[in-house]
Amino acid sequence: MKEALISTIEPCETGYRVAQVVAEGETFPVAEAFFWTPCADDVVPSLFWYDPSDQQIKPISQPEA
Repeated sequence: MKEALISTIEPCETGYRVAQVVAEGETFPVAEAFFWTPCADDVVPSLFWYDPSDQQIKPISQPEA
């Protein structure tokens, strides 16, 4: 399991951008506009977003070709 840093000052989809991902236990203090939440090992910063409505991390939608 990893930890995702959520940036509430960066809107993404209908929630917020995942700004950073670290191994569990390697978090550090952050400003009030950010918070840590557990995430899956395959979460990649800037390719996933945090949905506050269900508190889930989801992949960013890709535009259709």
